[in-house]
Amino acid sequence: MGADSAYAIIRWLSDLQQGQPITVITRLRLDAALYDSAPERATGQMDRPRLKGYRLPTLASLAHDPETRWERVRLHRWYGETNREVEIISQPAVWYHNGLPPLPLRWVLIRDPQGKFSTQTLLCTDLLLSPIQILEYFV
Repeated sequence: MGADSAYAIIRWLSDLQQGQPITVITRLRLDAALYDSAPERATGQMDRPRLKGYRLPTLASLAHDPETRWERVRLHRWYGETNREVEIISQPAVWYHNGLPPLPLRWVLIRDPQGKFSTQTLLCTDLLLSPIQILEYFV
């Protein structure tokens, strides 16, 4: 059931990007299969264009990696709190499953330096929004 819902979500998000794109911000699983964007085609390349680049580390592994460079930010609102500090890291990526169109997105990994809430991830279909904007719009 988990895989079926992931396929449905990617298809739904991709459908929303057709025509006049709609910005969606929602939670993303820490074990989602994310990829770099597809590389540019070489001049004279004969095979099919790639849909995705190399697989990225899972967000769960980034969350536990001591080399991850977290940015501490202060949010005006956070679930009933004001001026709440959280730590984030963010990057654009492609979410992809075979048979479905690749979905470009920006993810934001969020952790609590106070340890009150579990590490979580958001995805946004608008690559131009900043991580802070994504967090504030979601909350």
